[in-house]
Amino acid sequence: MKFNRTKWSVLSLAMLVAGGMAATSACAQSQDPQPKTEIGQRKENQQDRIANGVQSGQLTAGETANLEKKEAAINKETAADRAANGGKLTAAEKAQINRQQNRLSNQIYKDKHNANTAHYGNNEVGQRRENQQDRIAQGIKSGQLTAGETAKLENQQKNINRQVAADRAANGGKLTGAEKAQVNREQNRASRNIYNKKHNGRTQPGTKH
Repeated sequence: MKFNRTKWSVLSLAMLVAGGMAATSACAQSQDPQPKTEIGQRKENQQDRIANGVQSGQLTAGETANLEKKEAAINKETAADRAANGGKLTAAEKAQINRQQNRLSNQIYKDKHNANTAHYGNNEVGQRRENQQDRIAQGIKSGQLTAGETAKLENQQKNINRQVAADRAANGGKLTGAEKAQVNREQNRASRNIYNKKHNGRTQPGTKH
C-alpha cells in the first residue's frame, strides 16, 4: 500500500506540472501580439520617422502638424474603406493607400532635410519647448498619440513659438519677465493637453485584414 501511495503521488505531481506548463503555454500564446499587416506596418514606420524628426529637431512644430494632419486623413480613409468592406481592404484600396503613403513619405523626407529646424536655445523657455517636443515624440513612438492628436498638439506649440518669436523681435531678441510668465502659462496648458491626450485611452489604431 505504501508503494501504491508513493506511485500515485508521483503521478499526481507529474500531472500538475504538465497542466501548469500547458496553462503557461496557452497564456503566452494568448498574449502574443497579432502580426501587423503591410498597411499597419507602413503607418507605424511613418510615425517612427516623424517622431525621430521631432526629437532631433529636424521637424518644426508646423511641419509636424502638417504631416500628422495628412496621416490622420489617410487613417480616416482607411477606416472608412474597412467599414464598407467588412473590416478588409480591397486590392485597389491598398494600392491607393500605398500611393498616399508614398507621397507622405516623400514629404517627411523633404521636411526633415530642408533648412527649417527647431532651434530651442540655451534658456528656460527653449528648454521647456524642447521638453514638450520630446514628450510628444515619445507619445508618437509609443502609439499613445494618434495622428490627429499630434497635429493639434503641434499646432498649439507652433502658435506659442510664433508668439515667442514676435515678442523677441519687438524687444531686441529678448523676452520681458511678463512675457516669460505668459509663455510658461501657455506651456502649462500645453503640458496638460499632452498628458491628457496620452492617457485618454485613444491610441494609434492597429490594422487587421
